[in-house]
Amino acid sequence: MQKPFIKRLAKRCGSVLLVAGTVFLWSFMPSLPAPLPYKNYLDSSFTHKPAAAVTLHRSFAEAKMDVYDSLRLEDAGLSRRAFEMALRGMSKLIKSYHIKENILSIVDFSQSSLSKRLYVIDLENYALLFNTLVAHGNKTGKEMAQSFSNKNRSNKSSLGFYITGNTYMGNNGYSLKLQGVEKGINDFAFRRAIVLHGADYVSADWAANHNQDYIGRSQGCPALPVEMSAEIINEVKDGTCLFIYHPTSTYRAQSRLAK
Repeated sequence: MQKPFIKRLAKRCGSVLLVAGTVFLWSFMPSLPAPLPYKNYLDSSFTHKPAAAVTLHRSFAEAKMDVYDSLRLEDAGLSRRAFEMALRGMSKLIKSYHIKENILSIVDFSQSSLSKRLYVIDLENYALLFNTLVAHGNKTGKEMAQSFSNKNRSNKSSLGFYITGNTYMGNNGYSLKLQGVEKGINDFAFRRAIVLHGADYVSADWAANHNQDYIGRSQGCPALPVEMSAEIINEVKDGTCLFIYHPTSTYRAQSRLAK
């Protein structure tokens, strides 16, 4: 009767000793660090940032700013400030209006009308698709654009952000509707019939033939060279961003998109 009891006691003592020994050994093992929260992998001091995670946390404007240097747009005459403002506004239009993300058109009215101041940029493929002349309104200025308006029959250009619409055949041939999206700045553009169209006066030859130091002017439309207008319109139509820039403090103070 005693032998089974002794065996059971020995078995229990062995189990207790095994547990005690395991605990004893674990007490000498180095403790493992707690796992890092995910946000720490995005900290600037962390040296192994996952590229995909960084991209997800960069804004559209930040992600596309390197296009300016890659395409050497400064050498082409485009103001860096104009490009930065265009990207900021475009990023907001993408969120609010779900416009196309690849094509950005900028008219830089800080330049002479004899300069190629229209830039159509493919942000996705890092390509300057078009760089050409563009007219301003006949009451906006002669060589330089100086005065802007949102009023009907003002014959002036309107600054700011536009979304391109659909095409149609009008008095100026193949044309593209524009929707101004900045209240009080260009939101009357549609009812003013401010559109993209070709015009024979958008030409350095026209200026030379008329002994002018500026190209011809429109009634407020950003008119294009006739020979390029259809190709440009087909590239930018149906929901892309057009930004008409001038470094006037009045526009910067009023615009919510450019800030």
